[in-house]
Amino acid sequence: ALQVPVIDPVDWTLKITGMVQDPIQINYADLTAKPLVEHLTTLTCVSNYVGGDLAGNALWLGYPIRQLLAEAKPLQGADMVLSTSDDGWTASTPLSELTDPNREAMLAVGMNGEPLPIEHGFPVRMVVPGLYGYVSATKWVRELKVTSYAKDVAYWTPLGWSARAPIKLASRIDVPSKSSVDAGTVVVAGVAWAQHTGISAVEVQVDDDGWQRAQLAETAGPDTWRQWRYEWAAVSGKHTLRVRATDADGKLQTANVAPPMPDGATGYHSIDVKVR
Repeated sequence: ALQVPVIDPVDWTLKITGMVQDPIQINYADLTAKPLVEHLTTLTCVSNYVGGDLAGNALWLGYPIRQLLAEAKPLQGADMVLSTSDDGWTASTPLSELTDPNREAMLAVGMNGEPLPIEHGFPVRMVVPGLYGYVSATKWVRELKVTSYAKDVAYWTPLGWSARAPIKLASRIDVPSKSSVDAGTVVVAGVAWAQHTGISAVEVQVDDDGWQRAQLAETAGPDTWRQWRYEWAAVSGKHTLRVRATDADGKLQTANVAPPMPDGATGYHSIDVKVR
């Protein structure tokens, strides 16, 4: 948002409209009085380039969207929810992702043990594991319109971005962060993600040598990124380090290079390092 909306929670309401049997309107007090849940979720922007930092992990507090949709009773033929923010921005989210009992899609009111920050969508925002933000993460949300992809389009779709955008399997090297290191044992480390599927393996390649397994850190679940590390026996010279990941379903990250548009970048992240 060019200008962050400042909303008094006393004045906030959310409407569930469209193809539903029972339209709903709920205010902030009633929403926060419901049994809230916490869930760790990594959010990723579709604009992220390979190796980019447009991804973040947080502990979210909120109410499951599927519970409110169950009260509204979507009608046959509905397959999308068009969410609208206070400033008029819209996102198109598959109805199936929001009603999935195994996916913690929520109306979030808290972040990392604190009230939701204004810039992150206070008083209420959407968090949907496994989908890029532009089709799921509506901040300052005001309306959920149950509809269909045939009837409605969201803000970014006419501008060339895909209407549906599941997050793609990706991995990133974060350290070494400097372009030169001393010879010897060098820790190579970073994160990998396949939100709502999970990561089963990460491998590192030095120059054109074979791929080597990295160590994986424990993770809270498939909706978060996974940290990894590899101890490299670095020798003098110039070297290229690459990383790739395998998800929990056994799918290997693609080496095919693609830009962020229309539905997320792909390719292996690599860095060049000079060993002294």
